[in-house]
Amino acid sequence: MRRLFRQTTRVIDDMSLLFLMKPFGQCKRRSAAAIAVGLSVGLGLFAGPAHADQGFSRFIRDFWPTAESAGISAQTYNAVFTEMKPDDDTLRLMNKQSEFVKPIWEYLDSAVSDTRVEKGREMLIQYEPVLRQIEARYGVDREAVLAIWGMETNYGGYMGRHNVIQALATLAYAAPRRKKFWRKELVTALGVVQAGHVRFEDMEGSWAGAMGHTQFMPSSWKAYAADYDGDGRRDIWTSVPDALASTASYLKKHGWQTGKTWGYEVKLPSGFNYHLADGDKTLTLGEWQRYGIRRSNGKSFPRPSDKGILVLPAGAAGPAFLMLRNFYVIKRYNNATAYALAVGHLADRIIGGGPLAGDWSRKHLPLTRTETSELQALLNRRGFSVGKADGKIGPATRRGIRAYQQSRGLVPDGYASVVLLAHLKMGG
Repeated sequence: MRRLFRQTTRVIDDMSLLFLMKPFGQCKRRSAAAIAVGLSVGLGLFAGPAHADQGFSRFIRDFWPTAESAGISAQTYNAVFTEMKPDDDTLRLMNKQSEFVKPIWEYLDSAVSDTRVEKGREMLIQYEPVLRQIEARYGVDREAVLAIWGMETNYGGYMGRHNVIQALATLAYAAPRRKKFWRKELVTALGVVQAGHVRFEDMEGSWAGAMGHTQFMPSSWKAYAADYDGDGRRDIWTSVPDALASTASYLKKHGWQTGKTWGYEVKLPSGFNYHLADGDKTLTLGEWQRYGIRRSNGKSFPRPSDKGILVLPAGAAGPAFLMLRNFYVIKRYNNATAYALAVGHLADRIIGGGPLAGDWSRKHLPLTRTETSELQALLNRRGFSVGKADGKIGPATRRGIRAYQQSRGLVPDGYASVVLLAHLKMGG
C-alpha cells in the first residue's frame, strides 16, 4: 500500500498536486463530498481493488471532513488510506463474544510465569540507567514500570501485528457500539503519524488500537506519552526508553505514590466477618490489624497509617489482599482486578519476592455471563433480590449472594462461582 502511494506521488507534477490540494483550503465554497471525490480522482484515493469493501471506501471518503477539521492534511490522509481495506482480524475479534472467563489462578500462572519473571530481572539490569532516571524524574518505582511492560507485550516481544490506523478505521466503520470513541481515536492516531512520532508502517498495535511497547490508546498517548531521549518524538514503538517513560508518566499523573507498594497478601483470622471484604471499606492497615488480619509472610506492615481495601479475588476459597492506592492506579491502566494483581505481583517477583503464599481452590470456577444470569434469576426467585438478571456482577448481586450464603450457613463472601450456582440449583 505504501509503495503504491510513493509510486503514484512520483508521477504527479507540482501543478497537479497544487490543483489537488487547493480545494481542501476552500471548504466554504465546495461541499465535503465534492472535495472527497476530487481527491479520489486526483490520486486514486479510496479507489481500491475491485473486490474492496465499498462501504468502507465510502466511510473513508466521508470521514475526511472530520479529519481535516482536526488538522489532518490531505497529504497525510491520502498517504495512509490509499488502497486500505478493513482489517479482517479486527472484524473477527470485534464480533467474538467471549462467553468463558479465565479463572484468576490460570491468568496469574501465565502472567507471572517463571519465564516472565526471569526476563523482567534481565531487563532490570539491562535498562538500569534508564529506569533509574525515569524513577527519579517521575517518582514511579522501576519494578512497576517493568511489570507493565512485561504484562502488555512481554517486554516488547509481541506488540501486536495490526496497523493501528487500519484497525481503528475498521472499528470506526463497523463497530456496533462506541463509534464516537473509535472515531476520536482514529483522528488522534492520524495526528501521531502526521507529527512524525512514528512512521505509518511502523505503527503496530493490537486489533483494538492499543499501541507500542506498553500499549497506549492514541488518546492516552496524546495525554501522557513522554519523550525520554529528547529527540522531539514520543516513540513508544521503537524506543524502549520513551515507552517506559510514558508508562511512568501515566502512572504518576494518575496518583502513583512513590516508594509505596501496591498491596499485601494477608491472612484472615478464624471467624472473620466477611462483610468487611466488600471491596469498598477503607481502613488504615493498623485498623485492619485490629480485626486480626496479618501479612502472609509474618512481617509487620511498614506503614500502619497507609490505607487499604480488603479484596478477595476468588472469595474465601482463595488468597486475600489489602490493596493500597497504587493498586488502583494500576487499574487505571487496565480496569481489571486480575490485571492489577498480576502487575503488582510481577513487580514484587522481579525485585526478588516469592510466590503467593495462599492457595486457590480451583474448583470454585468463576461463572460465564450465561451462568451469572441463571444465578441471578435463581436468587430472585428465592427472594434475594438482585435486580435484572443481566449476567453482570454488581453490588446488588453481591449483596444478594451474601444474604443467600448467610441464610444457608455458608461463608458470606459474595463470590459467584460454579459451586454456589450448583448449590442454588440443587434447591439449597
